[in-house]
Amino acid sequence: MNTLSQLQVGESLKEVQLEPVSRLDLIKYAGASGDYNPIHTIDEEAIKAGLPGIIAHGMWTMGNLAKLFTSYFEEGFIQDYSIRFKGMVFLNDVVTLKARLLEKQDLTLRFKVEAVNQDHKGVLKGEVVYRLY
Repeated sequence: MNTLSQLQVGESLKEVQLEPVSRLDLIKYAGASGDYNPIHTIDEEAIKAGLPGIIAHGMWTMGNLAKLFTSYFEEGFIQDYSIRFKGMVFLNDVVTLKARLLEKQDLTLRFKVEAVNQDHKGVLKGEVVYRLY
């Protein structure tokens, strides 16, 4: 499958496996997003908050979902999305992004998306509406 227009309902996009989450990833994201909550960058603060260590920003994980659709930018765009956070992402976690086509109507494709960690535990799920040109 080379194009989204060829994708059939029930088929999946190629999974995207991210590099292990690093402290630098989260520091860079904090700067880019303006979310400087120390539970995302400082171990002691995360532990004081009752966490076992620093956690990735939920929006960092969500933003990475766009990587599923990057190679199709010439065909269309993400028109809408709805996401629910299911679990935390910790340092060194390896997150895998997945998308399966649920519905295809004219130029609109609706995908089920999810992100799972290296233990196959869901950390995010939702839907993406992709609009073909």
